[in-house]
Amino acid sequence: MLNALFWGLIATSSLVLGGMLGSWFTIGKRRLGIIMAFGAGVLICAVAYELILEAVQSVKGSGIPAVACLTGALTFFIGDRLIGKLGGEDRKGIEATHKSSLVVPLVLGIILDGIPETMVIGLSLRGGGSVSLAMLVAVFISNLPESIAATTGMRSGAWSRTKILLFWLAVVLLCTVSAGLGYLLLGNASELPVAFVQAFAGGAILVMLANTMMPEAFEHGGKLAGIFTVLGFELSVIVVLLEKG
Repeated sequence: MLNALFWGLIATSSLVLGGMLGSWFTIGKRRLGIIMAFGAGVLICAVAYELILEAVQSVKGSGIPAVACLTGALTFFIGDRLIGKLGGEDRKGIEATHKSSLVVPLVLGIILDGIPETMVIGLSLRGGGSVSLAMLVAVFISNLPESIAATTGMRSGAWSRTKILLFWLAVVLLCTVSAGLGYLLLGNASELPVAFVQAFAGGAILVMLANTMMPEAFEHGGKLAGIFTVLGFELSVIVVLLEKG
């Protein structure tokens, strides 16, 4: 349990780092778009090899991963739509302005984005196993541009640096707890529910990437976004090979 909380904290600590960078420095939209593209590439690979492939291999022929992946995608889609109606639609927008009155939808939106990622990090420790390094690296890297972009919007909305940092600390705490819950609830579970959660998280993350990160990356990073997405994917492949080699 403590291991799961620790690794969940490490993975999401980049949210605070991004909040600090976004609070103290002005990072160009093009550069931020390219970083976002790189993070998207890392996550795509981690989803493919650490979540979907593992789920399929563990319950071959059951069809559970396909159902779970679609269920995760639809769950994120519906949740994202509801949060958008509350005012959190552009939480990852590089040019968005976030007024302080939007703190609740912003928290809900970022938790919706982060819980599937951190829960599977905790889940990877079940049975005394080691943390999924590829997933850990992917979540850490992808969180950085997300928090910088959101923090830029907070600054435009006249948030104080103290309020921004407290916001990110609260989000990190909640996401860390989700990593602990992933281990606590499924640490001794059989292969079937574990595969379901892995594929569910994979579907949710893929929709998040397609609907939020990748459009922002291309809009502001231009055609270089494609190159950096591939570079991020390749980095994640190297981490997976080192982990499993």
